[in-house]
Amino acid sequence: MTIPAEVLKKIKLLEVNTKKLVNTIFAGQYHSAFKGQGMTFADFREYVPGDDVRSIAWTLTARSGNTYIKKFEEERELTLILAVDVSGSVDFGSDKYFKGEVLTHLSALLSFAAAKNNDNVGLLLFSDQVEHYVPPKKGRGHLQRLLRDLYYHQPKSHRTSIPSLVEFLSGVLKKRSTVFIFSDFMDPKPFATSLKRLSRRHDTIAVRIKDPIEEQFPSIGMVDFIDPESGEVMTLDTSSIGFSKHYKKYFEQYSRSIEQELRKARVDLIEVENGEDFVQPLANYFKKRNK
Repeated sequence: MTIPAEVLKKIKLLEVNTKKLVNTIFAGQYHSAFKGQGMTFADFREYVPGDDVRSIAWTLTARSGNTYIKKFEEERELTLILAVDVSGSVDFGSDKYFKGEVLTHLSALLSFAAAKNNDNVGLLLFSDQVEHYVPPKKGRGHLQRLLRDLYYHQPKSHRTSIPSLVEFLSGVLKKRSTVFIFSDFMDPKPFATSLKRLSRRHDTIAVRIKDPIEEQFPSIGMVDFIDPESGEVMTLDTSSIGFSKHYKKYFEQYSRSIEQELRKARVDLIEVENGEDFVQPLANYFKKRNK
């Protein structure tokens, strides 16, 4: 596959900027926030007063005549899965970036943080279907492939389905993983039950992106609205009081329904506002997990 020069340039710039952020804002925070998956045997050493007697290696003690204990180390290596929404609703934004671009930047940031800590990282791009999946691996070549796919994938569908990605991940993830779901969660159907099922087995974090214009649309007269997921077109007078009231009420109700679904799913939630510092909410979450 040939990638346009401008895309390669953007990927390279993203790599440089992201490395800087990982080395400054996320220095040590990512590592501390995500604990290891268990303890593995490391070595034997002689017993000293105060050691836990449950760690005594009785076979070696009997054979050597000296008391030894087993040393264990935390199994630090993690498997990180980045599930990124590429549906039509994230192809929108009122500031410097579209919502989908913000999600791409955050996904890249976590990719570099995982690579710095020698963790496996995988990528899943979804709409109302699994668009693309890259199994978790390590290495610079793998990392560059993830960045390329994040920037260059062309979605096949514009709709959103959270249960579709849950069903897929439940089938392919054999060991406990940490799953970040980057989305605006504009799924018209309930998704709490399926997402809760995923969170029982895997450490699941929802990163929800919002845009200020979704909450308060400006008064700019007659506007053609196109539903990015269904393609339906409506012409509305944004300067009318009736439109403002209806729009505000609709979005508040829709936003509350998303929040309720996420609460029912019992997943950790990071909220990101487009147009603001979208890195800080992630850094704040890491700090919170470290407490």
